[in-house]
Amino acid sequence: MSVDVQRPPDGWVPVEHRLLGLDRRQFKPALFVLAVALILIYGEQALNAAIPWHNAIKPGDVVDLGAGATAVPPVGWQLEDGALVGRTSGVSPTSSQTTLATGGARIVMQGAAFNGTAAAFLDQVLSVQDDSNAAVDGSRTSFTTAAGLVGVAQSESGPSGDQIAVAFKMSTGNAAAVQAAPALLIEVATAPGEFEQQSGVIDEFLLSITPGEDE
Repeated sequence: MSVDVQRPPDGWVPVEHRLLGLDRRQFKPALFVLAVALILIYGEQALNAAIPWHNAIKPGDVVDLGAGATAVPPVGWQLEDGALVGRTSGVSPTSSQTTLATGGARIVMQGAAFNGTAAAFLDQVLSVQDDSNAAVDGSRTSFTTAAGLVGVAQSESGPSGDQIAVAFKMSTGNAAAVQAAPALLIEVATAPGEFEQQSGVIDEFLLSITPGEDE
């Protein structure tokens, strides 16, 4: 005796794979396509805003820039990369990397070894960016932190948003000490219309940067 086994209709999804009527097995491919689309249409900042991070800065958190150098990050922003004082040891001031982000704003900090002034360091950075078709070529100004670090800043505004590059030599000593000190590059990028909302927070963050105690 033959048994008539009914085949499920085309497109039928087993109960264990359903969520709100959708096939859960398709979620990962769909998310990947969404991420690619966001990058192509709106750029990396939109992707960062769409992806939830779970490492929010809390009151009292301090970024470790190596050799005693620090910065106070904005509360509520996400620490995507980098170390906080008291949580990680062995951060090098010539290779430290820190990334902070919130919505359409992003701050990237990079330590480097450089024998020269902050202005010369920024010149070198921008010359490399020019080779890669980057566009941070606005007016240049000086910037002094609350601890007395003197840096140089250069900004650019365009249809894609605002960008600021700030360079410091991490010493408040004499000219020879400044020349030999580690360099720090801070790159700030905001989506269109976002800089005005975040300018105060960004200024406070830059003002908070301090050199190492032995500098």
